[in-house]
Amino acid sequence: MLTTLILIPLIGALLISLVKSGTAARQFALGTATVAFIWTLWLLSQFDLNGSGLQFSEYIPWADAIGLSYSLGVDGLSLPLLVLNAFLTAVVVYSSTAEIGRSQLYYALILLVNAGVAGAFLAQNLLLFVLCFELELIPLYLLIAIWGGEKRGYAAMKFLLYTALSGILILAAFLGVVVLSGRLNFDYDSLASQNLSLQAQLIILTLLLVGLGIKIPLVPLHTWSPDAYVEASPPIAILLGGILAKLGTYGLIRFGLQMFPQTWSIVAPGLAVIGAISVMYGSLNAIAQQDIKRMVAYSSIGHMGYILVSAAAGTELSILGAIAQMIAHGLILALLFNLVGIVETKVGTRELSKLNGLMNPIRGLPLVSGLLVTAGMASAGIPGLVGFAAEFIVFQGSFPVFPLPTLVCILSSGLTAVYFVILLNRTCFGKLDNNLAYYDRLTWAERWPALVLCATIFYFGLQPNALIRWMQPTAVAIASTLPPTPELIAQQPQ
Repeated sequence: MLTTLILIPLIGALLISLVKSGTAARQFALGTATVAFIWTLWLLSQFDLNGSGLQFSEYIPWADAIGLSYSLGVDGLSLPLLVLNAFLTAVVVYSSTAEIGRSQLYYALILLVNAGVAGAFLAQNLLLFVLCFELELIPLYLLIAIWGGEKRGYAAMKFLLYTALSGILILAAFLGVVVLSGRLNFDYDSLASQNLSLQAQLIILTLLLVGLGIKIPLVPLHTWSPDAYVEASPPIAILLGGILAKLGTYGLIRFGLQMFPQTWSIVAPGLAVIGAISVMYGSLNAIAQQDIKRMVAYSSIGHMGYILVSAAAGTELSILGAIAQMIAHGLILALLFNLVGIVETKVGTRELSKLNGLMNPIRGLPLVSGLLVTAGMASAGIPGLVGFAAEFIVFQGSFPVFPLPTLVCILSSGLTAVYFVILLNRTCFGKLDNNLAYYDRLTWAERWPALVLCATIFYFGLQPNALIRWMQPTAVAIASTLPPTPELIAQQPQ
């Protein structure tokens, strides 16, 4: 079952090389991505909502001499992310044009990224996780370096160096666990109960947090992401922010919180502070931007900080909120980057000083403007949209443990409304130039990705239980492994 989810995009990437035209390559890649998405929906239908452990497990011995096994499994933490990965990959392929240069290579690389991310979410062997984690490195480097903007070479190299360092630190942490535990076995089950000294656990957890913090990205390890997001084409920016960043937050919970629950409680206050700093830093920088794509990039950094604060809190509700925020962030960011790409294509600029009046029903882009308003409201946490559902759970779960960092996150949510009001006021409203402004209407092919993403954001906002019910048993199980924090102990009746 789970192997098929990896094989579908891998086989699709190989077969695309036999396709001759760009149109055929795009159609083949879209068909492959759609099949992979349908397969994840089938997994949802077979998933036991009452189970908190791994399901559909697969195990094949691979290289016993180095402790590597082909071990896969899925639970309420990884399953929603698998669906998000498959869904956004289909959106990315559909949003890309058939006329793109070297189309066979382009679509094959996207499918390789999908396979690598799926493998990482499924891997239950630490070495296998690292292999899948690194599988997407070269494809994404090429996707930025070949099809990116003017400074694509600089942005792609920066992404490559930072992500390579991230993988090295994560591998070093895993090697440390294996060597110090005296077990030549990287299987997660055998290492989850290791008995290491507190000092060793702190060193290993620090390596993991820095490596995964680069991938998320968290301040001050974030400097690669604004450049990569801005220089990547809009579909590839969706891959970077909507999917790839979730590998960092997933690893944070799976390998940080779950493997080192006692040590996690020690470092949690510091992590909450770092998360709050990232949230505020991203919001303030977003307000200062004139490039709307860079504004969205800094907005993404801020919203990923919510996940760190809620994961640090370690309550049932906060962990549930962290997982829900991963999904909400991926959907909202995908919609924003898709719309920014349409604006740039139709208008020819991303500069706020040159954009105005797009809401004009005759000569502007009224549908894009309406969807931008929706995306801005979702990002700001307006009720009825998925952003509100996820952020409310994050705040409610984190506040009893870390009230001050949570209040910073709530304040930042208000700042999110500020910079999106700035964006919408300057972009959608005002007067169009009567002589120059007459923008082409959107075709239905250009409308569909944004409309589908918008409908999904509304659906999970109005029916949040349709999202959180898959995650709840796993969130409860993860929280039960953590010792109670001093803040929660103080609140308990004597």
